[in-house]
Amino acid sequence: MTIFVNSSIIIDKRSQRPFFDLSIPNTQNPKPQNMTVLSHLRRAFFRPPSFIPTYPTTTTLTSPYHFIHTEHNSTASIKSEDKKTQGKWLTLPPFKATVNGGSLGKRIAGTGEGDAGNTTAIKWVMRCCPQLPRSLVQKLFRLRQVRRKPFESSKSVGDVNAPGSQVKRVSAKDSMRFGDTVYLPITVQALPTEKTECLCTEEELKFLHDLELYKDSAIIVINKPTGMPVQGGIGIKRSLDELAGTYLRHELSEAPRLVHRLDRDSSGILVLGRTQLSATVLHSIFREKTVGASNIDLKSEKRFLQRKYWALVIGSPRRPQGLITVPLGKVVMDDGRSERITVVENVSTTPSQHAITEYRVLDSSVHGLTWLELSPLTGRKHQLRVHCAEVLGTAIVGDYKYGWQAHKKWNRAQISASSLEHKTEVCNKTSLPFGLNLESGSITDKQPNLHLHCKKMVLPDVSSAIKRAHVSSSDYDFSDIKSLKFDAPLPAHMQRSWDILCP
Repeated sequence: MTIFVNSSIIIDKRSQRPFFDLSIPNTQNPKPQNMTVLSHLRRAFFRPPSFIPTYPTTTTLTSPYHFIHTEHNSTASIKSEDKKTQGKWLTLPPFKATVNGGSLGKRIAGTGEGDAGNTTAIKWVMRCCPQLPRSLVQKLFRLRQVRRKPFESSKSVGDVNAPGSQVKRVSAKDSMRFGDTVYLPITVQALPTEKTECLCTEEELKFLHDLELYKDSAIIVINKPTGMPVQGGIGIKRSLDELAGTYLRHELSEAPRLVHRLDRDSSGILVLGRTQLSATVLHSIFREKTVGASNIDLKSEKRFLQRKYWALVIGSPRRPQGLITVPLGKVVMDDGRSERITVVENVSTTPSQHAITEYRVLDSSVHGLTWLELSPLTGRKHQLRVHCAEVLGTAIVGDYKYGWQAHKKWNRAQISASSLEHKTEVCNKTSLPFGLNLESGSITDKQPNLHLHCKKMVLPDVSSAIKRAHVSSSDYDFSDIKSLKFDAPLPAHMQRSWDILCP
């Protein structure tokens, strides 16, 4: 049956919005079945135009008079449409049992059960197609362009759009079952799989590879330099995340992924996951570290994750060691253009996050400066800087955001004049690659750099844990997984400050 429809546009005087006037010509009292067709036509016209799926039994509306095909169409027209839709889908491998990264991270941390967890459709697509941008995959699911065929019907090979096919749309959060096959639009193969590479000189490439402290099949550990941003943003041309994703892949096709952050002006150990699975495991480990911080035994040497920062602060704490446990909250400033983290006094009225830091004095100087070792048990933004400045009353040298008052009162004349030899030597050196100037910024300079460095880290052997999880049962005990220990040398400006204060 074919129905001719006349459509015209009318402007609503109240809302000034156009709408379609759909009517069936030469019919004043349409039959009930025509009213049903009219209802479907109204929905079709008001459907968002960003995505209009094409099925064998429909055609696209392109003119004031359109042919709307119903179930009474001939078999020949259906077969001709089926030929057009064949070969328009990319078939992913059938789903099989995989290691759940989040669950594995909890089991390594000793906080989770031996549950394999569920793998969602979007996770399976990202695992099979790591070259596709996550934003694109999310858009495909949002526009309902992803299909799934259950294992029971996978033996009968046929067209995805064929009548009677068990292939159906799948949502991003739907759980995958063993043997399920997922289909993506074939057009994703035409997309560029590689980002535009940022050109680097041989000197810059050598500098980047020299930052590597450790590498295995699961992780890469980097000694991040001062002044290099970890992630891109406004005004940032090249970030460590982008550079590592382009030049530190080595033999793998996947790009390394960030699992935690360091401030741009800080330095030290930065861990990246080399695969999506290892990154998920590390994310879970760092998250469990923060969630279970209140239950950590500080006297125990067996901690699944340890981080130790070295910091040079102005002044000296009242106690040589202790535990800081105060909530932190965010304050928006300059009409939303900037923000500041501060200690929250009343947690019942102000949103906050619990933050815990362990500290101890490493060395004190007669110049009014103190070296501290800081161990964050939680991972809050600017946690160490705020705890030092607002709780201990000893702002970190070079932290002008939270310690500008301390720098204003700091009597720099106490620094020995013998340090001028270091300063003269530095002035004759050139800057390092990527526009970094790491040869200045010690306490001898007028404006010292931030003296905060992630010096040591203890991390579970994620690579070994993943290998065992693939071959072992879900009740495997990960408590005997060995730990990896890393130690990053101090940056040049902090090393000179150390040599001056601790000769």
